[in-house]
Amino acid sequence: MSLNSTPRSERLHIAILGRRNAGKSSLINALTGQDIALVSPVKGTTTDPVYKAMELLPLGPVVFIDTAGLDDEGELGELRKKRTLAVLNKTDVAILVVDGSVGIGEFEEYMVNLLKGYSFPVIGVINKADQSSVSPETVALYSKRWEIPFIEVSSTTGKGIEALKKAIVEAAYTEEQQDVIVRDLISPGDFVVLVVPIDKSAPKGRLILPQQQTIRDILDGGGMAVVTQEDRLKATLDGLKVKPRLVITDSQVFHKVAADTPPDIPLTSFSILFARYKGDLRELVRGARAVAQLKEGDRVLIAEACTHHQQDDDIARVKIPRWLAQKTGKDLKLDFVSGGDFPENLKDYSLVTHCGACMLNRREMLHRIRQAVDAGVPIVNYGVFIAYVQGILDRALQPFEGQL
Repeated sequence: MSLNSTPRSERLHIAILGRRNAGKSSLINALTGQDIALVSPVKGTTTDPVYKAMELLPLGPVVFIDTAGLDDEGELGELRKKRTLAVLNKTDVAILVVDGSVGIGEFEEYMVNLLKGYSFPVIGVINKADQSSVSPETVALYSKRWEIPFIEVSSTTGKGIEALKKAIVEAAYTEEQQDVIVRDLISPGDFVVLVVPIDKSAPKGRLILPQQQTIRDILDGGGMAVVTQEDRLKATLDGLKVKPRLVITDSQVFHKVAADTPPDIPLTSFSILFARYKGDLRELVRGARAVAQLKEGDRVLIAEACTHHQQDDDIARVKIPRWLAQKTGKDLKLDFVSGGDFPENLKDYSLVTHCGACMLNRREMLHRIRQAVDAGVPIVNYGVFIAYVQGILDRALQPFEGQL
C-alpha cells in the first residue's frame, strides 16, 4: 500500500484549532505546501472540517484537519463549533494556533484546558510572526505557563514551519500506537491461512482493507500468508506440508470455516483481530455475552462507519437482524446509523452492534466504545457478535488467551 493510497483511517490525525482568523488555514497550506484550505481575511471562512492527507517524514502518512474557529457565534456558529469539537474524538495530535498580534487571552486559556483534557499531545503555535514578532522570552513564557511547547511561525514567510514539523514528529512519537494486527500471534516462518469469500459485496479486482492490512502485518512479522476461499479451505490445508500457525476467516463464513479447520489449528476472524487493533476486545466480548440478556421490545443500535449500497444479503440490514431474532427469540426494535452518524445519547439502547471500523481510526472507535460504556450500554462488533451467535466465540478467542 503506497503512502498516497493509505486510507485516512490509518493516518495520524493532526487537528489545527484556534480562533477565527488566527491563520489556521494558512498554516495548513504552509505545512502541506499546497493551497488546499480557503484563506480569507473574513472571519469564519472555514465552516466544516477540511481533511488533507500528506506524507510527513519520518512519520509517514498523516492527515491534517482544518477546523472552524471555536469562538464562532450565532446559531450556525454553534453548529460549526460542534463539528470542530467532534474532530477531537479522532485527533492524535492537536495544534493550537494563536494570532501573534492578539496573544493569549481567556479564550486561549479555555482552549488549552479543553485540549489538555484529552489524551493527545498539544502543540502551541504563535502565528503571523511576519506581522507582529514575539520575543523568544515571551514564547518561553507561554510554554512554561501552559505546559505545552509553543513555536513562533509565519505561514507567509515559512518561518518556524520546519520547527513545527519537527515538534509534530516528536509529539507523535509520544503516542502509544496500536499498530499490531496479528504478528504478535505468529513467529517468523509461520504459515497463516486467510479465508476470503468472494461475494457480491466484495470490491471487484481487490481485497477489502482489513484483509490487505492483515496480509501486510503477517509479512512484517516474517510470516507467510496463504489466501483461499471458504470452499477450498480443506484442499488448502491438505496441500500445506506444515500445519499453519493460524487460520483467519471472514466472519460471514465463520461456521463453515470452523467446521473445516481441525481443532488443533487456532482459528479467529478479521473482525476479531480488528476489534483488538481498533478498539477494546475485552469490552466487545462483554457486549457479545450481553446478547443473552436482551428482553422483549429492547432497542438495539446497528452502526456502520461507512456508507454503501445495500445488498440483498446485507450484513447490517438483513443478516444481523436475522441472527438476533434467531439467538434471542425476542421481538427487538432495531435502529440503523451509518457513516459519521452516531447518537450522542445511547441510554435508550440495550445493545450497540458496530461494524469492524475499518473506516475509523482507533481513537474514534475507542471514543464510541467509551460512549457506550459511559451510558451503561453493552457494545459488540460484527465479528465478535457473529462468532457468539454461531456458538464458536470461545474457540475464536483462543489465540488471545492471557489478553482477555
